[in-house]
Amino acid sequence: METINKNKTGLTFGFLLSFIHLGWSVLIGFGVAQTLLSFVFDLHMISAPIAVLPFSLTKAIGLVIMTFAAGYIFGWLMAFFWNKCFK
Repeated sequence: METINKNKTGLTFGFLLSFIHLGWSVLIGFGVAQTLLSFVFDLHMISAPIAVLPFSLTKAIGLVIMTFAAGYIFGWLMAFFWNKCFK
């Protein structure tokens, strides 16, 4: 098996997760997140008292940074274990 580059894998996962959460922040900013969330819950036949809060730039930036970090760590660990298991 081929060795996976831990840094590139971490960056890939980090950017993927942060891009998804950036998109979610944009939906909140445009005011359509609550409608989308309610629609998805309704499709799953779930009734939950969840409300999307007003947009906050500080929280949106924090969300994107934290999800990038979590994605990077996950990707790095995945590549690390892959390389160890499939030498």
